[in-house]
Amino acid sequence: MDLDEQQLRLEGVYLQNDRGEYMQRVKLTGGILSLAQARALAELGTCFGSGNLHLSTRGSVEFHRLKGEDLLHVFRGLAAVGLFSRGACGGAVRGISCSSGFGPGFARTQVMLRHFLMHFSGNPHYEGLPKKFKMAFEAGYTGSRHLIQDLAMVLVEDRGEGSAYDVWVAGGLGREPQAGFLYQSRVSEAELLPLAESIVEVYKAWGEKGRRLKHLLNSIGEAELRRQIEEQRAKKQAVCFRDAFAKELLPDESSRRILLNLFAGELVAREFVEIVELAEAHKCRWLRVTPDQNLELLVSDSDDLLRQALGEAGFTVQPSEEGVLRVCPGKPECRMGLCETRNLAQHILDKFGPLAQKHSLAISGCRNSCAQPQLADFGILASRLKSAGDQPVALFDLYRRHGEGLGEKTATGLTEDELLSLLSEKLSA
Repeated sequence: MDLDEQQLRLEGVYLQNDRGEYMQRVKLTGGILSLAQARALAELGTCFGSGNLHLSTRGSVEFHRLKGEDLLHVFRGLAAVGLFSRGACGGAVRGISCSSGFGPGFARTQVMLRHFLMHFSGNPHYEGLPKKFKMAFEAGYTGSRHLIQDLAMVLVEDRGEGSAYDVWVAGGLGREPQAGFLYQSRVSEAELLPLAESIVEVYKAWGEKGRRLKHLLNSIGEAELRRQIEEQRAKKQAVCFRDAFAKELLPDESSRRILLNLFAGELVAREFVEIVELAEAHKCRWLRVTPDQNLELLVSDSDDLLRQALGEAGFTVQPSEEGVLRVCPGKPECRMGLCETRNLAQHILDKFGPLAQKHSLAISGCRNSCAQPQLADFGILASRLKSAGDQPVALFDLYRRHGEGLGEKTATGLTEDELLSLLSEKLSA
């Protein structure tokens, strides 16, 4: 099957390895899945690819090791339940994330997030960008993920259509991590879409191919970037999404949550089918892919029976996401991966046990930083390869985060043994 790799990227598909297998990424609305959508993903995962689903740190779901002839079947299965992948990879507005959990403000951000996702996804005016463009809506500042987006809108006053947002611009991780800056405080909902359009249009017109918005900021300076954005903004009218009825999908924040802990974001498709069946039997309507690669279930009634059923089925239920471990797929799932990230994660858990679980850790298999190591207490990044006999070995950088900014690199060029030794010292301190 002859497939154009560049065109496939706009469809959310990457060539995964030299065997001609593909990764398909699926956009979710802030990580939210209905039961019907979850069932479709689970069933597709049992029929196609590796038999596992990967949950990403941006609230997306990935199929791995698909054959070329599988792609159309997966596309049709996704479309049948209102899921899509256009722009999930490549130079486009990616899936719009929301790292905030179920709770105050989350329902309102989901309304705006859906409006934005429908507007930007598959819109040819916002494709063909120099590189990916990442947006996020957040219900607050917890987790600091607003710092790593090209455009982040943080809810600071929840009053329905009269809500206000702080707007942050030009953040990103990758090879050159850089925190975004506060572009404007307390922006009304009616001003958000024209402002977002203006920022994307400036990036499309002036950004350098292969480089994110942060590089344009560094090239022309904040004052000039602001001037260009405002020049575009002056041409647009305010846009108020006047919905005929309330469009919040979720009940109030008093609803109960059940968090399922998944190692490295890996979810066996046939086990996902079982989770969906248990959720349905206990009247759970919504699930969420969390930014720490776990699965959260929203329960309207008493959650005791569902919690018990999940535990009896062998799933790990935990009370909160404290002590998380985020892990990118790494080798052999990703062509960019320099190491087998899941093996390293297991080594860390085996060696440090409860001590490691008291902290947040993140492991990225390359400089793309997909696991967001700069936002963990301890971030591990495979930065380069070193010759060692027949097989090169990965060397690692260690990041340490204090406060609310990005973590700082504290050591570089470590072998795995050196990394584990240093971690032992740091974790025990």
